Amino acid sequence: MDVLYLVIPCYNEEKVLPETSRQLKEKLNHLILNEKISPESRIVFVDDGSKDKTWEMISHLHLQNKIFQGIKLTRNKGHQNALLAGLMTVMDHCDITISLDADLQDDINAIDEMVDKYHEGCDIVYGVRSARKKDTVFKKITAEGFYKLINSMGAEIVYNHADYRLMSRKALEGLQSFEEVNLFLRGVVPMIGYKSDKVYYERKERFAGESKYPLKKMLAFAWEGITSLSTKPIKFISMLGGLIFIISIIMLVYSLVRHFMGETETGWTSMILSIWSLGGLQLLAIGIIGEYIGKVYLETKKRPKFIVEKYLSDESENK
Repeated sequence: MDVLYLVIPCYNEEKVLPETSRQLKEKLNHLILNEKISPESRIVFVDDGSKDKTWEMISHLHLQNKIFQGIKLTRNKGHQNALLAGLMTVMDHCDITISLDADLQDDINAIDEMVDKYHEGCDIVYGVRSARKKDTVFKKITAEGFYKLINSMGAEIVYNHADYRLMSRKALEGLQSFEEVNLFLRGVVPMIGYKSDKVYYERKERFAGESKYPLKKMLAFAWEGITSLSTKPIKFISMLGGLIFIISIIMLVYSLVRHFMGETETGWTSMILSIWSLGGLQLLAIGIIGEYIGKVYLETKKRPKFIVEKYLSDESENK
């Protein structure tokens, strides 16, 4: 039977860990009892530099039951890097992984169908939200707008899919070959290829704690995804610059015609508007281009995406 590892990134999750660990243990035991996965399957919590008692609780869970494992990062590296750290650390110990968030808003009952899809030959199975009934109108509009925008820019991401997914060891090895520092897993995983499928579920309310993705972080995450996966913003600036150049030529011809017709009054308002609009456009263009240059700078430095301080596993409690 195949060994399944559940990988759960955690940042200040002391309020949800007791219930999360209980539900996940029940789910894993259910799958083992039904002989869908091996008894060697494990639940792995990745502590992303938490400031509360998250790591102490993970360590306690590991001492109580070896079904729980823990990975502690040296510092906070963000959700995507914490998730990658977990996946890469456990890759050699399992046949399949399923990543999910600690708040269990993603329905864990979808895990059964994910495993079934894997046994049918899929190397990647995406957990996809069937609806957004519980989202606010603003959240729904912005989320759907993001997926449409990023796909229109040439990136290939699965609509209404976050980071709830199954990946086989073969898929993880493919993911390992992507070396970019600016990580956006939702866009990178579809690039791996291999046979994939989707499992649909309804997202639940967070039962405790606070969301780790307020509006500010959501916007930053969206921007990271767009600039990590697409160069279309730069192409758009080039097109916009060409359009403004054409307009400026037309305005030049228009001004010359008025000059030779003797209508030489200078419009102060139009001049000021031109200066401000062109100046703003130039600053916007420089800012977007600078964003890409900054990403190139980080990629060339090849800094590690994460550093594991401890790994509580079956073999060692301090690896």
